[in-house]
Amino acid sequence: MNTVSRGSFLKAAGVATGAAAITASPVAAALQPNAVETAPTSPMPHEPIIAIIRDVHKGEITVLSGKTEKTYRDKVLVKRLLKAAALNHVGLEGGVA
Repeated sequence: MNTVSRGSFLKAAGVATGAAAITASPVAAALQPNAVETAPTSPMPHEPIIAIIRDVHKGEITVLSGKTEKTYRDKVLVKRLLKAAALNHVGLEGGVA
């Protein structure tokens, strides 16, 4: 007969709660697999959106759209963009540029 002690129950519940919190947090986006390269499904928009990473450590990114320019702090987005940029260079001349 299996018996569950109060300590083992609380320990298991804490691990499950921690895993659920990570899954629902912005950290989950950083832990997701790399972006998948795909062919464009539509033509280039009339006014493209440009993202400029200003400060990697602060997660500072400026988004240019039409005639507007706004700067945000989003460390997860910066990490994902840097990861995607690095993937652009994989396989060029035998490695990462």
